[in-house]
Amino acid sequence: MPSNTYQAETGARIKKARLALGLTQKEFAASLGIVQGFLSGIETGRKRPSDTLLIALSHTHGINPDWLKDGSGESFKNSTAADAPTAYRAPLLDVIPEQFPEDAGTIRRYVSVPEMPDGCFAIVCYGDFMAPTIRDGDLVIFKPDSEQKKSGDIILVNNRWGEPILRRYRLKDDEVYLAPDNPAYAPFRPDSDTRTIGTVVDVWRKVLI
Repeated sequence: MPSNTYQAETGARIKKARLALGLTQKEFAASLGIVQGFLSGIETGRKRPSDTLLIALSHTHGINPDWLKDGSGESFKNSTAADAPTAYRAPLLDVIPEQFPEDAGTIRRYVSVPEMPDGCFAIVCYGDFMAPTIRDGDLVIFKPDSEQKKSGDIILVNNRWGEPILRRYRLKDDEVYLAPDNPAYAPFRPDSDTRTIGTVVDVWRKVLI
């Protein structure tokens, strides 16, 4: 199949899947870690989607990879386009207010989060404290919950200055430690002012194209 024909037909299928999910270009692009302009170019056949992006479409939104490539089979795994799963739209926060979750503060936008429980929120990770598990710029999905955490979970807590930070919750000999995954940094014990904001349920990394 000529390259320009492949691009046009693949782009049209990607657009059809996006519309079946009920997502705008901006929301769909954000869920895949690409910019809206690049997605627009793909949907109109001006840009060629990379193999990495096709994998992300299949993994993130359950789109049938064979259908994406050549139109064979159903558009969604184990379903038809009409029965495509509805994605939960999680609020992306710039900052987390002191009164969260009662007050969510300013919502930058909503991101598509398929197969996630209702009530999740999203933030962008800054820094390398949790590398390589979570890297600078990753999108972190968390659920407000301070009671259900268990040893090994990654949680969002406030530091001594009230800023949200990500750490792994460790319980050893009835002692609680909050540990970074990056060995260059040291764990610490929470004090009476340390508040658990939520538990991380998923991490999305930008797709390289």
